Amino acid sequence: MRVRTYGDSESAARPTVIVVHGGPGAAGSMAPVARALADSFRVLEPFQSPTSDTVAGHVADLHEVVQSHCGSMRPSIVGHSWGAMLALAYAAAHPEMAGPIVLIASGTFDLASRARLEANLDARMDATLRRRFERLSEEFPDPNDRHAALGNLTLQLYSCDLATAETEAEPGDKSAGVESWNDMVRLQNAGVYPQSFAAIKTPVLMLHGDSDPHPGPETRDCLRPYLPQLEYVELARCGHYPWVERSQLGGFFPLLKDWLARNRA
Repeated sequence: MRVRTYGDSESAARPTVIVVHGGPGAAGSMAPVARALADSFRVLEPFQSPTSDTVAGHVADLHEVVQSHCGSMRPSIVGHSWGAMLALAYAAAHPEMAGPIVLIASGTFDLASRARLEANLDARMDATLRRRFERLSEEFPDPNDRHAALGNLTLQLYSCDLATAETEAEPGDKSAGVESWNDMVRLQNAGVYPQSFAAIKTPVLMLHGDSDPHPGPETRDCLRPYLPQLEYVELARCGHYPWVERSQLGGFFPLLKDWLARNRA
């Protein structure tokens, strides 16, 4: 797997944090988070393999990163959206290897939450935005241009009050992302997730914007029976990407770094 490393010459002696992107095809989107953490931690940003189309495949890829870059040390894992779900799946499969976990804008784990997400998105989709989504292929025949346009539209749809509309996600394999998500849903329907998360004993923090179409309280309540140690913090006037929300410019990263530092200690 491709892995970007952040930090200066002294970072090798610092605790390691792995940032896990969403999507699954949003590789590169966690770069702003990685850069913000790099003054306090050694940060690894793996790019999920486009050839992995199952949850087990992504878990195996992440385990390879941990084994290759962390040795016997247990890294903290900060996952966003799908990446938050993958962080929990990894920690459930390898509880002896995972350190503290932060779930930023986690995806959903049950039918009711997914239905609420779809209803929230539908309520936000005005006629203009819906038409722009529908005409993406017509307006952007080049796949790379279309991927960038889709990312910007999604950012608008999922956000509250953006300080910037820039996204650093690289073009991804949409079909592999769909297959990975379908496998996650299959495992949820089979009772694997979130039930297997009971194996996780490390501290877990859930950060969720109050304007995120993903239903934070419902997801929290779904996870709590299996993760009684789960801490939940709701972020005011914040959508799905806290680091680009105007309301969180001065608060999100200090909160994240402080929790990671305290729980590593």
